Amino acid sequence: MEIAITKMSSKGQVVIPAEMRTDIKEGEKLIVIRSNGQIIMKKATELDKKMEEDLEFARRTEEAYREIERGEFTSMPADKFLKELEKWAKK
Repeated sequence: MEIAITKMSSKGQVVIPAEMRTDIKEGEKLIVIRSNGQIIMKKATELDKKMEEDLEFARRTEEAYREIERGEFTSMPADKFLKELEKWAKK
């Protein structure tokens, strides 16, 4: 296990120490995971397809909740909603 120390700037920027970024290229995407007081960074290219799909689903779900909180949603009766779902399934 390798360990290095860094700090966060007033703008929330964190520098990955040089010895820790030898296999990370400029512009490469990193996933940041926060769990139980730990922050984990992982190269996005190392994620499997299922994990990418799960993260995209979580992102879209979170955005949908924000839209609902802002009152940006459409309300319709259940039968109309089911007809709309049928149209989507045919696409």
